[in-house]
Amino acid sequence: MTINFKDALGVHADALHVRAERTKVLAANIANESTPGYQARDVDFGAMLQERADLENGEMAMLDAETLYRVPFHPSADGNTVEIGVEQAAFSQNASDFQTSLTFINMKLRGLQKAISGQ
Repeated sequence: MTINFKDALGVHADALHVRAERTKVLAANIANESTPGYQARDVDFGAMLQERADLENGEMAMLDAETLYRVPFHPSADGNTVEIGVEQAAFSQNASDFQTSLTFINMKLRGLQKAISGQ
């Protein structure tokens, strides 16, 4: 009997991938805090996760989960829309959510290991 890890891990494997992509976008925002004219971006986590699920099920992805531009609370005079506090908070929340999904995957894998070893 074979184990289908995709079924065993559920949505968390896809969530890790999407969170990693979001981390890259948020890190780019933070790195470009002082770049004149840089437009802060983010991704729609739910839309990207749904798009990955649709692609894996062989369906056409109806949602276009591109990066979205963030509307600043206080735009700067040089056209840069990065607000460091907002970006740091989003990055921190994303890192916490990434760790949560990773914890769920580790628990699932430990359960599978126990089942395989007969415990």
